[in-house]
Amino acid sequence: GDTSETSGNPWSMTRDITFSGSGEMDNGMTISYFQLLSAGAFSSSGLTLDMGDAGTATFMNGTSGGHGIGAYDDKMPNAAEQVWDDLDGQANGVVTFNSANTFGYGTSFAGVNVSANYNKQTDGGSAKSFAADFAPMDNAMIFVAMSDEYAGSNATTDQVTLGGTYTAGAITAGMQRSNIDVSTGDGDADRTHIAASFQVNEDLAVAYGMSTVEFEDASLTDQEDSGFSASYTVGSMSLTAAFNSQDNAGGANGTDDEHKEIGLAFAF
Repeated sequence: GDTSETSGNPWSMTRDITFSGSGEMDNGMTISYFQLLSAGAFSSSGLTLDMGDAGTATFMNGTSGGHGIGAYDDKMPNAAEQVWDDLDGQANGVVTFNSANTFGYGTSFAGVNVSANYNKQTDGGSAKSFAADFAPMDNAMIFVAMSDEYAGSNATTDQVTLGGTYTAGAITAGMQRSNIDVSTGDGDADRTHIAASFQVNEDLAVAYGMSTVEFEDASLTDQEDSGFSASYTVGSMSLTAAFNSQDNAGGANGTDDEHKEIGLAFAF
């Protein structure tokens, strides 16, 4: 169900097929490939070279491959969906990266996971990003990622996101701050997101989160998102539910949205 979109029939079924394969080369490195088709059309693909202690190199199309800023768009705990998912202003304040035919690399040293990716733009420019995360203590994780993307002549988009999570017993809590700086106009946006999840038992998890998007444009009002999600697993079957709501979608005062969904998945 959704406040602003009406499909008539609320029932749906995923139609994804993934083809994948991997093998070990003579030098001990592992090469793997996948391609995802959604409803019969191309969705994403990826080639990964695992070089062991030397790290992993990737060439991805339609996905981050776990490298760079695209892998850190939202690291806050949830049980089913992000608090902004499927809402009208879901892209506002969320960092992105051009994932079409993008090279990536990731490795770990001294307890720090670092990664980067590079994308050659079709009009002659390029985009690049860097990311790192580490655990300063048991059950804690801190991360930071940044990118610089060519957006046309004399125009760039700079992004930074940072935050952390901490787990105490069955509770995981986190906070994330993202900044999107557009070199032209007054299109900058900042997003602050906090969330917490609770593992009730080994089968049931619940989570709640909220985020606020602040716009540089003085004519826009802060966009506020919040969401509750839950997941329950019984053997090879999992049941998920999410309820997200939004105030001032896209900064338009009084323009609200709500989205709710229930999903059932079977593994066989």
